[in-house]
Amino acid sequence: MVIIESVIKTNPLGRWYIELSDTMKEESDENRIICLDINEYAQKVEMMGVEYNGEVEVSWSSDEGVTPVQIHEVRQQIMAYEAEINALEKSQ
Repeated sequence: MVIIESVIKTNPLGRWYIELSDTMKEESDENRIICLDINEYAQKVEMMGVEYNGEVEVSWSSDEGVTPVQIHEVRQQIMAYEAEINALEKSQ
């Protein structure tokens, strides 16, 4: 199983973003993917997972300077995204 690292970071303006990296690949700037919202994040994780037949695990952490409010906002967006996906699956 491949681990995809997801690190919540913050920019100088106080806006959070998520940096993804594939632990199976050499660490470099070109192997880091920046996601500005949860929809983009989900798409990128799915694309990364295709390479490994969906056999991926996501590990979460946050960078220094990320506030509890920002972490909460990310969690809220993830829960809303998952609820939306579940609703779509049930309606099919």
